[in-house]
Amino acid sequence: MVKAIVGANWGDEGKGKITDLMAEKSDVVIRFQGGANAGHTIICDYGRYALHQLPSGVFYPHTTNVIGPGVALDVAKFLAELRELEVGGVPAPRVLVDQRTQLLMPYHTLQDTYEEARLAGHAFGSTKSGIAPFYADKYAKVGIQIADLFDEKRLMERLEQVCELKNVLWVHLYKQKPLEPKALFDGLMESREAILPYVGDSVAFVHQALAQDKTILLEGQLGSMKDPIYGIYPYTTSSHTLAGFGSVGGGVPVTAIKDVVCVSKAYSSSVGADVEPFVSELKGAEGEELRRRGGDKGEFGATTGRPRRVGWYDAVASRYGCMVQGATEVALTAIDCLGYLDEIKVCVGYDIDGKVTRQFPVSAQLERAKPVYETLPGWKCDIRGITDFDKLPREAQGYVRFIEKEIGAPIRIVSTGPKRHEIIDLH
Repeated sequence: MVKAIVGANWGDEGKGKITDLMAEKSDVVIRFQGGANAGHTIICDYGRYALHQLPSGVFYPHTTNVIGPGVALDVAKFLAELRELEVGGVPAPRVLVDQRTQLLMPYHTLQDTYEEARLAGHAFGSTKSGIAPFYADKYAKVGIQIADLFDEKRLMERLEQVCELKNVLWVHLYKQKPLEPKALFDGLMESREAILPYVGDSVAFVHQALAQDKTILLEGQLGSMKDPIYGIYPYTTSSHTLAGFGSVGGGVPVTAIKDVVCVSKAYSSSVGADVEPFVSELKGAEGEELRRRGGDKGEFGATTGRPRRVGWYDAVASRYGCMVQGATEVALTAIDCLGYLDEIKVCVGYDIDGKVTRQFPVSAQLERAKPVYETLPGWKCDIRGITDFDKLPREAQGYVRFIEKEIGAPIRIVSTGPKRHEIIDLH
């Protein structure tokens, strides 16, 4: 059986914790898209870790952690994360990197940085991790697969081909020194030996696991609002964040995905450019207070450290996010962060040009949307670590049930803290 764990919103919903929790009773965990441009923070028996490339099942010795062919693999960051686990006393995890996975190259990061600088005030708020140039190259058919590392003649030919294209941009647009294929080749040869122990055919492995009735988790990165088709385009990532892409980027049959767990935070947050529409955003002192109290150590990006934009829960966006993901259940996270509030607002509609809608609009209309709120009472107490729904204050229970009704999907998990088992299981 395959279960996908994906984000309903802008990312940073707590998918890492939910994946880590469910990996306890799973056999395989697959990262199926994205790269090191976002992090999943996990607090477990070994400490606090921010994973960027590794799947969130690496803290269990019984799981096999797969980096699927849909991922952008930054070898240096991948190896650094493995070393960090080793230093922290985490037993060496079982990791399988698919031979079809493509490599995030040094020139991808450079191009991302150069392009954001060129765009200046019109920049998209990239993490400058090279993700957009990576996926552009992938679909332009000039990417480098891991398998290419073991065919030196083919590898050099492909590097010469891509450098011919890149150097037009480097020299004439960005005013930089041209790339040298031989230097890139030498760097890849150094990476080859380090990555070799982990490389294999994950597609065959996953199909064999399915034949043996193993439990498989698909771990998504970011959320519905960042999908390049269904998200807030062009303020999106460059890989598909929907559960449906798990069958492509993870190498599993689409018919095998039986459950889709949509993770949604009890308030809104987003890392990105200020020009991106964010309807329920809280600014000023209210926003600063929620940012300070939010998350595990405040609302700051796990990859960049940038302060996240924060706001009230957006039921319009979340309903849409759950719909396009095909949610069979929802995990509501970080509800414990709201215990300081007398009242809590929920965005239940958008006012666009004087007309109120509950439907999430396309980006051109979203830029004109104003929030329509409903106000609920706060519970004014600390609920962190509660594991019994009936022990939540009546107002907190009401908040959960109100959101469940608004988004039209059953809430089966309520997270009451950042640690692994600080959850309420409503299955």
